[in-house]
Amino acid sequence: MVKLKSYTCTYPTENIPPLVITPCQMLLSDIFILYLCLSSQVIVTTPMEMLKIQLQDAGRIEAQRKLMPETVVPGTVPTKSPTAMQLTRELLKEKGIAGLYKGLGATLLRDVPFSIIYFPLFANLNTLGKRGAEGPAPFYVSFLAGCLAGSTAAVAVNPVDVIKTRIQSMNRGSTEETYSGVTDCISKIMKNEGPSAFLKGAYCRALVIAPLFGIAQVVYFFGVGEYILSFLPGN
Repeated sequence: MVKLKSYTCTYPTENIPPLVITPCQMLLSDIFILYLCLSSQVIVTTPMEMLKIQLQDAGRIEAQRKLMPETVVPGTVPTKSPTAMQLTRELLKEKGIAGLYKGLGATLLRDVPFSIIYFPLFANLNTLGKRGAEGPAPFYVSFLAGCLAGSTAAVAVNPVDVIKTRIQSMNRGSTEETYSGVTDCISKIMKNEGPSAFLKGAYCRALVIAPLFGIAQVVYFFGVGEYILSFLPGN
């Protein structure tokens, strides 16, 4: 019998079938939760990625001006490399808030598969180095597992990272392609550069991601985050 305020509801509990959750349903729910978390994350990281790419492109375009003067439109004056704040103001002025979120879909297509690959792979690699059945793995095992899982996931999603970078790049040379979206970018890269173009930068990206996630796992292992949070009010 269940009482809800002034109402009474009686039901035969023996006739209610047990709730059964299959491993597949658990996996799908975990992926959905992960998607929601990463959707919140890219709201912050996409503008940062956008600005980073523009700053990197500014140096590349200026170098192209010097090496290939014929690509410079007559009458234009070379400008200094802009700062992040200048780029932010220009994007907001010309394209509004949507300008900072160009390539948002491609960012999600990169980050969600990355996490789906990284976390299970790290967990399995870390388990291999455990001390006994119940003991935790040593910190150096967590570091190596984080490095290997991070670099593997980075290389696996590198094709999407290439697409994201091409879409978010706004400063282009006179001979460079422009892209209207993910599918347009894929088709033009395949047509003009071939499948190998999707792995451009994979080695460098792995070198960046590997120590990043290895160090993150060591920080988690030693409880550095919990120690810092303990100084906050209310803890």
